[in-house]
Amino acid sequence: MLTACLNGARLPGEHPALPHTAEQLAADAVAVRAAGAAEVHIHLKNAAGADTLTPGPLEQALRAIRAAAPGMPVGVTTGAWAQPLADARVGLIQSWRELPDHASVNWHEDGAEQVAAALLERGIGVEAGLWTPQDVDAWLRSGLRDDCLRVLLELPSRDERTTTRLADHLLARLAEAGSRIPVLLHGEEESAWPAVRYARRLGLDTRIGLEDTLTLPDGSPAPDNAALLAAALNLA
Repeated sequence: MLTACLNGARLPGEHPALPHTAEQLAADAVAVRAAGAAEVHIHLKNAAGADTLTPGPLEQALRAIRAAAPGMPVGVTTGAWAQPLADARVGLIQSWRELPDHASVNWHEDGAEQVAAALLERGIGVEAGLWTPQDVDAWLRSGLRDDCLRVLLELPSRDERTTTRLADHLLARLAEAGSRIPVLLHGEEESAWPAVRYARRLGLDTRIGLEDTLTLPDGSPAPDNAALLAAALNLA
């Protein structure tokens, strides 16, 4: 399964094809579906292009994407940078009128379990974002772990060897604990393509998009999200 992560926390000026309005996200959802994406992951934006968890932008984006690409699952972030206070994040989730299919929760952030519980209470799937062995251990101790949709192993390393070694280490900890939750493995910037290559080699789900990298595997600038999806599929 290949997820298209369309924009991330990037601001609009970081790439000419970076989508941030509901209409742009919907157009990209159509393009990446045609390129082979199974689902999209988006960050909602306020008027300045910064991440927000408020219900208005979420409702607009979900309605636009679902009208343009019916049946395509849509995931969102609940990153603390959009709202540092965990109680406020929970309150925003409870105020959502239109619901995403799933949402990522960074397990190292304060209030991660509160946020995950609020999502589950609303019937929203939880992707547990795990960056380090400590994150894996904390998630394994959680009473919510078996209720999660999937684990996101996020590999913020700077070279291919370190990326694969970190992936092996985190995967081994999950296996030793007997976890049966599906794993999506991905990187960011320098580790984005090494992570995609390694995930494909292991037969794991992965993701790519302008959130994770602005370049193609050969280092040239990526024209848009669809080009990144096509390049990821060509790696196979």
